[in-house]
This record gives sequence, structure tokens and C-alpha cells, in this order.
Amino acid sequence: MENLDLDSEEFIKKFYIPRYILEPESKAELFKPECPVLVFINSRSGGQLGGELLITYRSILNEKQVIDLTEEAPDSVLRRLFINLEKLKNSGDGTAPELEKKLRIIVAGGDGTAGWLLGVVSDLKLSQPPPIATVPLGTGNNLPFAFGWGKKNPGTNRNSVLSFLDQVWRAKEMKIDSWHILMRMRAPRQGSCDPIAPLELPHSLHAFHRVSSTDDLNVEGYDTFRGGFWNYFSMGMDAQVSYAFHSERKLHPEKFKNQLVNQSTYAKLGCSQGWFFASLFHPSSRNIAQLCKVKIMKRHGDWQDLNIPHSIRSIVCLNLPSFSGGLNPWGTPNSNKRRDRDLTPPFVDDGLLEIVGFRDAWHGLVLLAPNGHGRRLAQAHRIRFEFHKGAADHTYMRIDGEPWKQPLPVDDETVVVEISHLGQVKMLAVHDCRSKSVLDPTSPIAQDVDERDSDNEDESVGEEWRKFGAADTFKIPDEVDISHLS
Repeated sequence: MENLDLDSEEFIKKFYIPRYILEPESKAELFKPECPVLVFINSRSGGQLGGELLITYRSILNEKQVIDLTEEAPDSVLRRLFINLEKLKNSGDGTAPELEKKLRIIVAGGDGTAGWLLGVVSDLKLSQPPPIATVPLGTGNNLPFAFGWGKKNPGTNRNSVLSFLDQVWRAKEMKIDSWHILMRMRAPRQGSCDPIAPLELPHSLHAFHRVSSTDDLNVEGYDTFRGGFWNYFSMGMDAQVSYAFHSERKLHPEKFKNQLVNQSTYAKLGCSQGWFFASLFHPSSRNIAQLCKVKIMKRHGDWQDLNIPHSIRSIVCLNLPSFSGGLNPWGTPNSNKRRDRDLTPPFVDDGLLEIVGFRDAWHGLVLLAPNGHGRRLAQAHRIRFEFHKGAADHTYMRIDGEPWKQPLPVDDETVVVEISHLGQVKMLAVHDCRSKSVLDPTSPIAQDVDERDSDNEDESVGEEWRKFGAADTFKIPDEVDISHLS
């Protein structure tokens, strides 16, 4: 690629979306951008940085192609854009098909914001879904870090934004697995259903009342929630600390306007919640093995019980090699582990989740050492958690950085959380990022890595498995021909 002055009109035009593409009543412009971008920014992320970033992007690009997610949801924006693209293509416009083919999305926010965008794009089932680049504006920033975009808040000035656009232009596309999560629980006797009070669910979990006739829990009184994730699902003490952080930030947002302060507060809450001294302060009844039964499916149709050591207080199901601000809990198993335990490196497109356990925060600190990793429990393409009456009345869960307090059975009933492989989505990545594809000839599958070890479908499914539910409002008018889109 040629080197251009990043602040030149020639360079900026590469990313510009002509106004008539976004506003049908505008006059057509006769140029075809090389790398058109649609920018979504959560102006409330990163303290004041989100708002500053919004202003800078709008000063560089067409203001209409930079969307504040606090003002308009992504599904309505994409609905409007793709309806107009279809109309323009049907009228013979030459720019529309080229723009649709080259379109890229930038999303600036935390991991939850990025997951929201990924869910919407996944639900639209476009014939040419645009790949997505993520700007790290959150606290953990695992998604940006996994694909080479960094984990620190970016600069918000003009030069920083232009430099990021240059990276987007040069980035490669990578496919990554997407995961569906289905949760079933009996409806509470009091409170509303969506969300269940006092349950505050992440963007990617939605109430869903229609269930398959083949479902064991298709019975009166049970509610279904479904959603998806791309980075991780976790349960236990790590999610408890995250929940305390999010609750504190919600009560006192003015104290959380700096990334370093946020991370320091997170560490303090880890101490106050007993995560560093779990054996003293954490009831053993809340350890994972006492809370639930866990089953995994590594091969189609073959459910197996997963043995979880009684000391494990947190379990993490990983899709990407990045967790808790950029750590890699799975590491790279050496050749002996691959042979004896049928383990592989953590590829992002192999249809497998890596399941890792932790005893406490000190156990997690082994990740800071060379080749350190958590307790490798298994890899699977389907996981099922079954909670019965007994150990506790609640636990904590987290999806891609968004935690919630999950009620557990109090009567003779069952709460079920099931995770299954759904499909793949397209990300944008820098060329030397830590995420690896199973199809990449330079992947670590053929390499042996010295390590320390802490260890001494084609199935027919019902409607509830078919989409994330993130874009339920996405509707295209009947008069627009979109037969080729899905």
C-alpha cells in the first residue's frame, strides 16, 4: 500500500461515505471510496473520551456516518443504510454495490458495546456482512487487544484518529466463532419478566417466550433468555468482583472517568470481595462444583460430565486468547498435553471453547508469568450448566465484560445455562495480532511450547437457537427486493 499524508484530502476520502448513501434526498456524488467506514461510538464509554472521540470523527468524516450509540441503536442505522443501498442498486447506481462490498465498521466502546454491534450484524444475515474493528474505550478491552487494536484508551485528537483509520485501511479480515447462550429459569412470583427484577441482563441477553416442543423445559412457568458472545462467558468469583465494580460505577459515575482509576478501583474491589483470600472469605458452597453440574459435548451427540475440582471458584469459557485485560488463561499446550489430553492451542475459528478454572486471584496471577495458565478443564463445542436447589440462592455470571447477579433455584426446580456454537462473524485485525486461525499456516499447532502446568452439528434445534435477538427491530419493507441477502 502506498504511503499518503494522513491529513490529506486524498487519504480522508478513502473512508468517506457519500451523503446521498446515508440521506436519500441528497444529491449524488460521483466517487467511490476505497474503504468506506461506518463509525459507532458509545459516547459514555471511557469517561469523557467517548464524547471527545465522537467530535473528532465527525470533524473528519461525513457527520452522518458517525453514530452516537446513546442516541440511536445500531440496528436502526443499519436498517436505514441497507434499505437505501438496495434501492440504489435496483435503480442502477454504480457506487452502491461497491460501497456495500468494501464497507467496514468501527465501534468504539467497551467489550459490551462491541458485542452489541456484533450481535446486530450477525442477526441481519447479510450476504456481505461488514467486518468490524474495535476501539478500546472500556476497562478490560479484551476484544480490541485480541485483534491488535491495543487495550489502552486511544488518543482522541485528529492525528490519533487518522492513524487509527490508516490501520483500519491496512487491516486483514479474520473470521471468529460466535456462541449462542440459552438460559432457562422459572418465572419469579413477583416482578416483571424482561429483565427479571432485580436481574439486569447484558445487551446480548433477551427474554424469549417461544420454545421448541422437543425442549425438556418447555413447560408452563419457565422463562427463556437467549443471547450470544464472542469473547467469554464466566461464572463465580471473577464475575462477582466485576458485578461489584459495575454496581459502584452505576451509583457513582463521576468517579469512573479515567482508565487507570477504573483499573485501580477494580483491584481494590477484588480485595474487598475476598477474591485474593477466597479460601477464608468465600463459602465453599459457592464453589463451581457445589453450585452446578457441568456437561460438555466435544463430539456431536456425545454429552459427558465435566469433572471440576472442588477448589475451583471461577470458571471461564473462552473464545479468544484474551481475558481480564489481555491475559491468556489457556496458553499453548505442549505436544504432550495435545496427545494425552486432546488439547489444542486457542484458535478463534475452530468451533471450540476453552474451559479454564481458577481457585482465587492468586491463582490468576500465574498468567503474568511466562507460559503461565489457569487450570485447563476441557475444550468443547457445547456446554451445559445445571443448577438445582441447594448450595446458594444466587451466583454471578458475566458475558463479554457485562456481569449480572443470577438467581438460583429455591424450590424443586432447575436453572439451565447452555452454550453452543452458532456460526462465525468477521473481524478486522492487525497483521501480527495474538488471535490465530486454525487455517493459518503460521499458527502454533505445529510448534512445541515449554510450559509450566497447574494441572497435577448439525443437530436440529428450535427457533430459540437461531439468532441472538439483538436486531429484533430490523425490518425491511416488502417493496424492497432483498432475496439475495439471506
